[in-house]
Amino acid sequence: MALQDLCKSRDYTRPMTPFDFYIPVAECLKENPLQPSTVKNPPPFAMSHGTTTLAFTFRGGVLAAGDTRSSCNGLVASPDAEKVEPIHSHLVGTSSGTSADCALWKRILARELRLYQLRHGRRVSTGGAAKLLWHMLLPFKGTELCVATTLCGWDHGGPGVFYVCSDGTRLQGRLFSVGSGSPYAYGVLDQAVKWGMTAEEATQVAREAVYRAAHRDAYSGNCVDIYHVTSEGWTRREREDLKDEYYRENKTAE
Repeated sequence: MALQDLCKSRDYTRPMTPFDFYIPVAECLKENPLQPSTVKNPPPFAMSHGTTTLAFTFRGGVLAAGDTRSSCNGLVASPDAEKVEPIHSHLVGTSSGTSADCALWKRILARELRLYQLRHGRRVSTGGAAKLLWHMLLPFKGTELCVATTLCGWDHGGPGVFYVCSDGTRLQGRLFSVGSGSPYAYGVLDQAVKWGMTAEEATQVAREAVYRAAHRDAYSGNCVDIYHVTSEGWTRREREDLKDEYYRENKTAE
């Protein structure tokens, strides 16, 4: 599918913007998906990047967490990146991939969800938001676009977690960890995550998983951000510097 097919009514006398490629929510929520793009345009060189993000459901809602290190090949581009951000009052999303791509598409998604709410007087479900983002990313499959996000929200069906990637993946689950540090995070999450946990226990599990991944993975580190989504909306835990935990742990071991 050519990109022109997505915006036949566009005014070609003005510069093109990413918003020219958005697809109306009503169209994206239909059962007939768009056909994936057959254009293959790999980058001219290997891109080295990584992160640690995670999300899981439990009895008290959804926990989403991530580190704050943004890397560019072997360099730390930013120590305080926002990898978990609110999309609306009952939905947050994690970011894995290219920072600029993730930031742009989450803002486009937030705009479309807000328009839907204004038109219909209700919020799109977590699954509907995931389907919308998947439809918007699908035409860019096989290009240099690199977006992998976990949408964490609460709707009429309770807590929900969906993983959406620009490679055409859309999955629903109860626990996801994405990024180069995810194998280390899964080592903590698979053992510790239980449905009957309290909010405090779930927060400590998410914090421990990010801490262990940041300690072992070179592309993850600095601080940890944690969001808790319930039927009342999302709340954010105060950002914590992980190096303090590292020094405390090593001092105790001496």
